[in-house]
Amino acid sequence: MGKGTFYRKSLVLILLITSIPGLITGLLIYWFSGGRIEEVMVHLHKNQITKRAESIGAQFEHLELSMSHLSFEPIFDFRLLETDFFRQFEVTRDITKTLMVMEGSMPLTAKLEFYLSGSSPVQFTPQFNLLSPDSEENRQLHAWLKQDSSVYWKLTPFPTDSSEKPSLALIHKISGGTMDDYGVLIARTNEAQLQDLLKTLTPYEEGEAFLMQEDGTLLVSSSGQATPEMLDALKKEIANRGHGSSSFIWKWGALKYSVSSGQFERIGTTWTYVSAAPMSAITSPVVFMSKLIVQVSCAGMLLAAVLAWFASRRMYSPLARLMSLLAYGKQQDSSKGRDEFQLIEEEWSHLTRESKALQTKFETQLPQLRQGFLYQLIQGYMGSYTEEELHERMRQYGWNLDNDRYYVLFIRLIGMTHASAMSSFTHGDEGLISFAAANIAQDVVSERFQHCQVINFHDLTVGILLKVDEAWLEENNGLYPIAESLIQTLNAILKLQATISISSSCTQVKQLPWVFEEARNALNYRKWDAGSQILNVRQLKEQERTQGASYPFMIEREMIQAMRTSKLDEAEELLGAFLEALTQGAPIDLNVRQGILNLLGALEREIMQSGLNPNDILAPVNRFEQLSSLRESEQIRKWFITQIIRPFMYEMESRSDHKIKKIVEQAIQFIEHNYMRDISLDECADVCGANVFMLSRSFKQVSGTNFIDYLTDLRMEKAKALLRNSEQKIHDIAMQVGYQHSYFNRLFKKFEGVTPTQFRESFRNT
Repeated sequence: MGKGTFYRKSLVLILLITSIPGLITGLLIYWFSGGRIEEVMVHLHKNQITKRAESIGAQFEHLELSMSHLSFEPIFDFRLLETDFFRQFEVTRDITKTLMVMEGSMPLTAKLEFYLSGSSPVQFTPQFNLLSPDSEENRQLHAWLKQDSSVYWKLTPFPTDSSEKPSLALIHKISGGTMDDYGVLIARTNEAQLQDLLKTLTPYEEGEAFLMQEDGTLLVSSSGQATPEMLDALKKEIANRGHGSSSFIWKWGALKYSVSSGQFERIGTTWTYVSAAPMSAITSPVVFMSKLIVQVSCAGMLLAAVLAWFASRRMYSPLARLMSLLAYGKQQDSSKGRDEFQLIEEEWSHLTRESKALQTKFETQLPQLRQGFLYQLIQGYMGSYTEEELHERMRQYGWNLDNDRYYVLFIRLIGMTHASAMSSFTHGDEGLISFAAANIAQDVVSERFQHCQVINFHDLTVGILLKVDEAWLEENNGLYPIAESLIQTLNAILKLQATISISSSCTQVKQLPWVFEEARNALNYRKWDAGSQILNVRQLKEQERTQGASYPFMIEREMIQAMRTSKLDEAEELLGAFLEALTQGAPIDLNVRQGILNLLGALEREIMQSGLNPNDILAPVNRFEQLSSLRESEQIRKWFITQIIRPFMYEMESRSDHKIKKIVEQAIQFIEHNYMRDISLDECADVCGANVFMLSRSFKQVSGTNFIDYLTDLRMEKAKALLRNSEQKIHDIAMQVGYQHSYFNRLFKKFEGVTPTQFRESFRNT
């Protein structure tokens, strides 16, 4: 087969890729390094040196501040002038210890010394020594004390070795609160550390950096390769440019240097720092590499032409073999001269489209059809199909049908109350928990069974359909080990308990709906609050199916009475006692749920008898269905409290004030209109439509007195008004206020202290 356009294009492209980029790169680097790098490096060098100089200045400032703090330590006060350092050796030891500790904590400090003048001058270096009055150290001490400044920097020779060159030292005079200075603290800098600091101002090994005073005195240098002549020339150049910061290119001999200088203020003086970095150290490697790249690229271009031809043939050989395998080999004339990859792309696109269509159809339809088929099957919607048709459908969904039996495991998770308390899950996570449980069950059973299907019902229940060989069941002690493994795994991962029912077996697919329903109903016979359980449908005892539960009627009546009297705490306690009595003796799930449904009906009946509509004050949901889904005593207790008891009692309390006042006002009006008759509390309650007990309590609560006292007071007031304002007989007045004459006289005298006749006469006399 002849080579196509791809071969020629790839050969030319390889030649270009291997040669031209190297030539362009070498030329650009050579041009850039010639002049541009110098400008950039001067700017970068200036910024870099400025930042590093600030860091050096900060260390000097820290040393000055540390010395100032040390000079004010109580141990260096004026009492040292009167101290006998031989007798008071504790003071001598404390000073030596303080100097040694501070010497190790101060930056750049090689030695910390303390000199004390007086009649017997002493020296701490930091060891204690007496100074002879005519010694060089004593003369030096007096020279330091005569300086005008109390703190200053100075090049000072070492007292013990005059052969060493002077070191830069910070001298701090001590007055100790007196007018005259009597001592000196000296911090001698570590020249090696200073040189290391200055080396940070020279990024390259061939550079030089130094510090000098205003008069040009060299304080310290980085001890590079610079000659004294070079340093003197550089000092003059800095002096000619004046004070302040500057950056420039300076030529010395055959080399160019990037020079940066600046100043920072020290106590009593101004220092100038200078950094000189050779430009050749920067540009020479770049220029050399750029020339080398150009030369290598030229040589490589010739070599690339040969290698590209050989490589292109080697690279094309797999493509040639691929083209020969394609169907286009039969049409060499039509494919000759065409791009090989275009031909491959066309064939590949065709195969890809077919593959994706089949894969999509397989991945999308098969799981959905399998899941939908099983849902319809267990719900009984496939009853019109024959057994052979159901077998064929299951084979299409990947089931290998033979003479095995079908079993159903039904799982119900419990323990949400404990999980909520442990912050593992919260109420509302039931869907998430069911999804996790279904995945766990799938992992556990798929390890042992080739044909299994897990169905997630999204309500903390999961169904598992298994196709099991009878021989396998006999060898593995039935399905109990699988159920135990499921319970252990669910408990370990989800921290929840589980009840698993094992159905009876069937050999026909049409019987699966009854088997599923049988396994689901078997969960109703679990022991209440008994933890994880395994229930076998075939082994359920008849007494377990018919076992009754003792219903606590007395506690129910006491709880309803507590709700009537607005005793919330007592009602909640009685609810707990009710559930404890109902679940006593480990009754089965079905009987307990029947009992709590009876309690719900009794409470709703009480709500309606109180004149309230349960749907108005409670959540607008199917409460019986919601309550039936709860499987734990604590869940049921909380549900009754939050959904029934508290809403009812809060509603009664919110309505009681207005309703009671309205009833009492109606009762008072009835009394005022009928006080002349022989009326009773029962008659008043019937007229007001209220309970006698509630009316009696509410009447006293609103009016401040009971029904009889209020009626008596009203009748007495009416009688006194008639006695004052009319000439009616006492007998007639008694009848008008609802009393017999004799009883009226006794009652009137009891309230007023006089008889009705005496009351009328006393009023007329006044």
